[in-house]
Amino acid sequence: MKKPFISGIQQVGIGVSDVHEAWSWYREHLQVDVPIFEEKAEARLMLPYTGGKPRSRHAVLALNLNGGGGFEIWQYVGRTPQPAEFEIKPGDLGINAIKIKSFDVKSVYDQLSQSGVHMLSRITKDPAGQDHFYFQDPYGNPFEIVHSENWFNKKRQPNGGVGGVVIGVSNMEASMDFYKSILGYDKVIYDTDGPAADMEDFDQDQQSFRRVLLERSAPVTGPFSGLLGDSSLELIQTKSREPHKIFKNRFWGDLGYIHLCFDIIGMDEMRIKCEKYGTPFTVDSSNQFDMGEAAGHFSYIEDPDGTLIEFVETHKIPVLKKLGWYLNLLKRDRTKRLPKYMLRALSLNRVKK
Repeated sequence: MKKPFISGIQQVGIGVSDVHEAWSWYREHLQVDVPIFEEKAEARLMLPYTGGKPRSRHAVLALNLNGGGGFEIWQYVGRTPQPAEFEIKPGDLGINAIKIKSFDVKSVYDQLSQSGVHMLSRITKDPAGQDHFYFQDPYGNPFEIVHSENWFNKKRQPNGGVGGVVIGVSNMEASMDFYKSILGYDKVIYDTDGPAADMEDFDQDQQSFRRVLLERSAPVTGPFSGLLGDSSLELIQTKSREPHKIFKNRFWGDLGYIHLCFDIIGMDEMRIKCEKYGTPFTVDSSNQFDMGEAAGHFSYIEDPDGTLIEFVETHKIPVLKKLGWYLNLLKRDRTKRLPKYMLRALSLNRVKK
């Protein structure tokens, strides 16, 4: 295989007004409780998306060690994060929902229901015949619990982390080509057109959609691929109305789902690939970012509707911060998965409820 390699969805950025309150809720209900970094600093490189000025922020990247991507929980410091100017509905342009993977969908449904979480549907069958349901966090962000057979662990709870996202698009064919060409989501699991009965209260307007679920036929590769695992992207195009751009007149980091991030190997090769496709990097950390506890190289591109896609090539992560055990990935063969014992050691950093 040639670079760039995709190791999986590393995280989805979630803009919130109180990072610690939000992380506490996600720890309690979704067990996203292993921090990779927590840092206060200025976002100096995101000027195209922050009004042309560096913005102070407080961010936490946390994982669920059953497997799947994490949450980058992101709060402005010194600026009040802004909500959308309209009620966000399925099909609006951007990230509509996070897919959380589960090996026991009913058990997760029962746990969330009994905890008083705002449910947006019953357990229903998706167009591929798999059990799923929708719920909402206290901040108005929709989530979908989906069945998965791909796991790093099966411990402590019947769900993992991020297994994909739902993305609103305006032109299905253009978006399918983008996600296939740049990120390798080339396998169509379903392609439906019409009302989405299984969405229930997630889609209160009972819109007519084209919905396409995409997966990658190539396996994920790299140090974290065993933990991050397989993923899917569901593209939805509303046929019932003109969709809104979710971050219209707002900054990256404002309230809601702000970006979709992939862990990769081969940033230089990814830059060339994106340029050839006609979607050059809009932000590039120029070989190094340092979050204090983690380091690497990040960049951003936009999908055809302006949804932000981040790439991170990880150089260093903390394995056991209390003892100063950091893993330098530049000294390893990054085409190979890290040993399970090493990734499981991250659990020693777990933050309890």
